[in-house]
Formats: sequence, C-alpha cells, structure tokens
Amino acid sequence: MNELAEWDIVTGVGITALGVAAGRAMETHRDGALVADPYAEAFVEAAAPPVPFPTRLEAVAGETGIPWRSMADYMGVRSRFFDDWFASASCAGIGQSVLLAAGLDVRAYRLDWPDGSVVYELDAPKVLAFKDGVLTAQGARARADRRTVAVDLREDWAAALRDTGFDAGRPSAWLAEGLMPFLPNTAKERMLGTVTDLSAPGSMLAIEHIDDVRAMLSEDSFRETGERFGIDMAALWPDEDDFAPAAWLTERGWAVDTVRSSEVADRLGRTLDDPGHDPMRSSIFVTATRR
Repeated sequence: MNELAEWDIVTGVGITALGVAAGRAMETHRDGALVADPYAEAFVEAAAPPVPFPTRLEAVAGETGIPWRSMADYMGVRSRFFDDWFASASCAGIGQSVLLAAGLDVRAYRLDWPDGSVVYELDAPKVLAFKDGVLTAQGARARADRRTVAVDLREDWAAALRDTGFDAGRPSAWLAEGLMPFLPNTAKERMLGTVTDLSAPGSMLAIEHIDDVRAMLSEDSFRETGERFGIDMAALWPDEDDFAPAAWLTERGWAVDTVRSSEVADRLGRTLDDPGHDPMRSSIFVTATRR
C-alpha cells in the first residue's frame, strides 16, 4: 500500500475533498440551492483544517483571494448533475452503484434510492474512517445499503469490491467525480479498463473530466488557493498530455455523451459567475452506457 492510501482529510488530496464539502455546504445554505447536503458543514467543522474553510456564502463576502463563490456555484452544478444522473440510473433498474474515490460524498444518505439499492464507496482508509466517524456522531442513517471499500484506486481494487458483495453479472452505475485529474494517464486507463471489465451490458458510467489541466494549473487563483492551504497543487495533478475518456470509452463499446459544466449550469438556471475561470471553463461531464 503506497502513500495514496495514507492520505488523510487535512493534507494533500484529502484536503481537496474537504474543500468540496465546503462548497456543498455553501450551496446548501443559499437560497435556491441546487443540492442539499446536511452533513457537509459537519465534515468541515470536525476536520478543523489548519486554515478555516467557509460553509456560508456570507462568510466570504468581499473575499478577493480564493474564489469561494465560484467554487460553491460549481459544486452545486456538478453535484446536481450527478444526482440527477443517479436518479436516471435507478429509473433504468440499476440497483448497485459505485463511487470511485467517494471522498465526503453522502449520496447514500441524501438521495432517494429504490428499495434494495446498494451503494459502494471506495476511497483511502483514513478518509473513510473520518467520514464514518462524523456520520456516526451526526446520527446519520443511509437510505441505501451502503458498503465502504478501503482501497488505493491505483492498485487492484476489483477483488476488494467483489469481496464486499459487488456482482459483475448485474448492471451497475459508476461515478468518478473529482478523481480523474489526480491520476496519471496509465492509472486512468487501468481504472476505466477495470470498470469496463466489471460492467455488464446496460451499466452506466459518469465522469468529471478536465480537458485542459495545464491551463488550470497556470491560473493565478488556482496557485493562490494552493498556497493559502499549504498545497503544491501542481504536484497533485500529473503534467501529462490530455487523456480523452470519451474517445477511450467509445472505442471499447460504450455509448457516450458529453456536456460542458457551463452548459449544465445554464440549463439549471445557475449562470456561473465567471465561466471563463477554471474549472468551469475546462470541466466536461462524460456519461456512458455499456452496450
């Protein structure tokens, strides 16, 4: 087990999961919220990060450094898109869902799942332990059969998933949200290959893809955010040529659709404050069905 499996919630990639929770908390507390996450604020408070994370938009009024408002906007749009996608998977009769690098996602607790639904959450041991501790303290009750799998997604995780009850003979719904940009291209291909191998016909897959990582890393606000929290953001994102998941999946028998996050925002009536700012500019939502 390498250092990826040892990430905790207040260092490295772990703290980015906390930032996502802060974004969902800000979205939850605003008028006209696109999502409602009752535990996002509790995660931020329990983590006690070295630099405070806001959980209300009014707390960042006048903030000129970190684009918190844009982050809340984007997290609202991203979360709602994938929430709706899971609803469509359930309507299609898919009863098992897999969250790859689940982080502090609480869809097992906040979405309306059909009876008998199973939700698998894969992530680093320390992240899952922190998450479970907070949810237990909050008295949270899952709305589906939630099963956690403590693994390193750069290693062989298929066996661990099967050991938890996953049935590769049944259609499944897979989500890679906030994961792909952190993986080198070889790991992306390996992960998607494993998903393909485990996906029966009719399975569905959703991915958040950043198609211009170098542009994101070059932005002043992106670097300033990393410096504020003591993170070398460039070191977390592999500096490689762009990997095209839509083309990769199409070549391997998936029917694929893509849409930019800014277009989704417009559909939801949430025009992003600065659609020219990353990740809004470079973010693409890829959805696919296994033929």
